[in-house]
Amino acid sequence: MTGDKPHLTRAHVLELLRHMIRIRQFEDRCAEAYTQEKIRGFLHLYDGEEAIAAGVIPVLAPGDRIVATYREHGHALARGVPMNAVMAEMFGKASGSSGGRGGSMHIFDAAHNFYGGNAIVGGGLPLAVGLALADQMQGAPHVTACFFGEGAIAEGEFHEAMNLAQLWGLPVLFVCENNGYAMGSALARTEAQTELTRKAESYGMEAQTVDGMDVVAVEAAARLALARIRETGKPVFLEAKTYRFRAHSMFDAQLYRDKAEVEDWRQKGPIVKFRTWLLQNGLIHEADVTGIEQQVAAEIDAALSFAERSELEPVESLTRHVMAEDRPPPPPAPEPSGETVTMTYREAVKQGIRDALQRDERVFLMGEDVGAYGGCYAVSKGLMAEFGEDRIRDTPLSESGFTGAGIGAAAAGMRPIVEVMTVNFSLLALDQILNTAATLRHMSGGQFGCPVVIRMATGAGKQLAAQHSHSLEGWFAHIPGLRVLAPATLEDARGMLWTAIEDPDPVLIFENVMLYNREGEIDAASGPVEIDRAAIRRPGRDVTLITYGGSLWKVMDAAEALVDQGIEAEVIDLRSLRPLNEDTLAESVNRTRRAVVVDEGWRSGSLAAEIIARINERCFWSLDAPLARVCAEEVPIPYPKHLEEAAIPQVAGIVAAAKATLGKG
Repeated sequence: MTGDKPHLTRAHVLELLRHMIRIRQFEDRCAEAYTQEKIRGFLHLYDGEEAIAAGVIPVLAPGDRIVATYREHGHALARGVPMNAVMAEMFGKASGSSGGRGGSMHIFDAAHNFYGGNAIVGGGLPLAVGLALADQMQGAPHVTACFFGEGAIAEGEFHEAMNLAQLWGLPVLFVCENNGYAMGSALARTEAQTELTRKAESYGMEAQTVDGMDVVAVEAAARLALARIRETGKPVFLEAKTYRFRAHSMFDAQLYRDKAEVEDWRQKGPIVKFRTWLLQNGLIHEADVTGIEQQVAAEIDAALSFAERSELEPVESLTRHVMAEDRPPPPPAPEPSGETVTMTYREAVKQGIRDALQRDERVFLMGEDVGAYGGCYAVSKGLMAEFGEDRIRDTPLSESGFTGAGIGAAAAGMRPIVEVMTVNFSLLALDQILNTAATLRHMSGGQFGCPVVIRMATGAGKQLAAQHSHSLEGWFAHIPGLRVLAPATLEDARGMLWTAIEDPDPVLIFENVMLYNREGEIDAASGPVEIDRAAIRRPGRDVTLITYGGSLWKVMDAAEALVDQGIEAEVIDLRSLRPLNEDTLAESVNRTRRAVVVDEGWRSGSLAAEIIARINERCFWSLDAPLARVCAEEVPIPYPKHLEEAAIPQVAGIVAAAKATLGKG
């Protein structure tokens, strides 16, 4: 079909009916397979909502992108994802669309620009914004269609995504499938404003409500919306009022609504409604319906057989698709120039960002106050004037929204640097970092990567009190699918960013606030550095002191103080917190036979505890003393200077811990 109106030819109405019957029968058979325990986990069925997928998705162009929800089987089928692959994914088989890694809630297909279902309510909205941002920045003529239920309207990510899309004029079609109940609470029980279009309109966005049980009305609305987006480049919000006939998921007893209500809605369901109208108007015949049902039943039988026959992924490949398997080698380090320049750590980070912007047009910096203000810690001061507002992009105070947008832009081929102002604000973006960035490659069976770099300031020492003095990098180092870096030197502050941007996986860089003003000499030609190995910053024979980031220089001072007492300490800068370079640690501890880990995070559940466990696993029989650690006290970081200093590792405590391992306490 062309133009912005449906043309109800016999061929077209049969195709619309076929889409809906195909989705309905597929899911009916999936429900049977679930009762037979062939499909497991959560199973959310689209029964009753088929007109939305059938009306919107076939109108999209092949280059357009789709972000769906956990109820996405209908979307995938309407998009043309092969039924065999969808069914095999439901069965968790290696031949599934996501290699069996995603299951019912995470169907991905890169060949069809299908960016998967998302188990997090509203979680796909920022991703869709980022995909559209990438298309806008690259001048691509695509639209991203984002499907979500009315329950997502209450999520902060909905509002953050709406604001960003309208603010930046992004080509997104937001499709709210309003089935009235979210999970089990009627809309009026959870929303003060139940006219959902008014929420979108409050951001200045064009919005329309359509009968989601009428496939022709849905298609007409979708055509108009897409034509408008392609004309203006701006987003449109489409609310499709619908009803799901089945439970929220197969676990749901549906105690929140009457059976009579469900039955009443079934009588005006999209398939019944459309089929009846077509028959009454002589556009099709009963034999046409029977023929579609028979063809679909045969296709489903074949898909079930395919899924049953398909192999499970072998246990030996368990760790595949966590990180990229074809990771490029680190960029070659430049030859020393013999000329040094003096700069601060802050300036080194800035030069790293400038290098990246000059080297690769896909790179852009985004975050709160990174542009006109110059960054909270003045790292990006002057870069907006140099590179323009498109590449130095100020964002609203919406960490989840703009971090998710950065993740989406990365998945679409850009190389964003996302700055989260301080590490405590990263908790507002943790959903996007943990549930999308870290899992996208795995859930999609390796089809989609996420080469995003996320920078944030971390650490205490500036009397910023309990809510701005966290050291949470150990938390992020717990998450598979991420690389976590902690540059402590000028060379690393500048060069790690270069290497991180070329990495195919998400990289988090933690910059300690106490380092920004630290000044030193750096080679004028300094460039990329490798990001996998720890560095021995000071060789020694008696005890190994292990640390990272802002604590490195305290540990170096402690090592110097120990010399006066006849103790030669070896100092290791971890540099990478995930993955940990265990070989360097083990080699050192096997020589010195003693170790102290210095970690500004809290002691309980600390990164130090993990490092000690790994050293114990590899070096136990070499040890001459218990492994020790110096961590932050178990207290929120206080405001008074003397209490703040007492709360975090200091030189005297490090010296005492090192001496104790040698029996010199």
